[in-house]
Amino acid sequence: MHALFVGQTYIDVTFLADELPTGDEKTVARDYAISFGGNAVTAAFACAKLGLPPDLLTSIADDWLGRMFIDMAAKYGISVHHRKVHESSLSFIMPRGGKRAIVRCRDDHYLHPVPPLNLQGCKALHLDGHQADAAMHYAKICREAGILTSLDGGGLRSNTHELLEFIDVAIVAERLCEQMDLSPSGMLDYLKGRGCRIGGVTLGERGLVWYDETGQESVLPALNVPGDKVVDTNGAGDIFHGAYVYSAMARPDLPWREHFIFARAASAHAIQHLGNEASLPSIENIVQVQELYAERKLAA
Repeated sequence: MHALFVGQTYIDVTFLADELPTGDEKTVARDYAISFGGNAVTAAFACAKLGLPPDLLTSIADDWLGRMFIDMAAKYGISVHHRKVHESSLSFIMPRGGKRAIVRCRDDHYLHPVPPLNLQGCKALHLDGHQADAAMHYAKICREAGILTSLDGGGLRSNTHELLEFIDVAIVAERLCEQMDLSPSGMLDYLKGRGCRIGGVTLGERGLVWYDETGQESVLPALNVPGDKVVDTNGAGDIFHGAYVYSAMARPDLPWREHFIFARAASAHAIQHLGNEASLPSIENIVQVQELYAERKLAA
């Protein structure tokens, strides 16, 4: 096992349209994509595409969408550990103007307890807060074993405060700052207080504010991808997480700034493609993006 990712599986239906119909209206989308979805799930696929297929503990239903997802994971060499649910979860995503509207249909009533997994050889654990019991269980085990623990803090969950005690690298979304009534700087202080060795807040086109192993805070600007190249921002953050986990495993001697620079290029590639699968970068794609785009200038 290279790494273990724990999350909730979605099948994403992403479409380009100017508006959603109401009542008895109909419309035809300009383009669409069907792919795997879910925060830690998409991160796992990104890590696999880059060359280190992880194990994935995730929700699986015994229906045709669940079987389709298992085929998707097999294509990327991902070993899936099933946490059974009755129905597969779906996301309907409409990207527009650099934002995305999402309707989710979710079954997160897990029918069985957390399965025991053999973590021999595991170098990293990545969580997104779904499966709260499994997240806490494996975060504690990995922390005790000296395995790197990473959290995608996309939003406030019931066990976020408790879970952070066992997290080495916590990269959270600006939405979590809003939910906790904290500024990005205040969030960094909070993460330090919870004992996270590396912490940061993603701010979209405004980059990443973060602190390193020494506690030094800094800003990593986003890459200057032209607006007319941006197709779909959904999943770009998840790919960012998967890319830095890959980089930390593949190049453990590098400082975290280098892992985030690598991941920044992965997400800059992602926003130029429709749907999560098309958004996954290869190593060559990341090199091309780094050569093509400069950093955005920071606001005062």
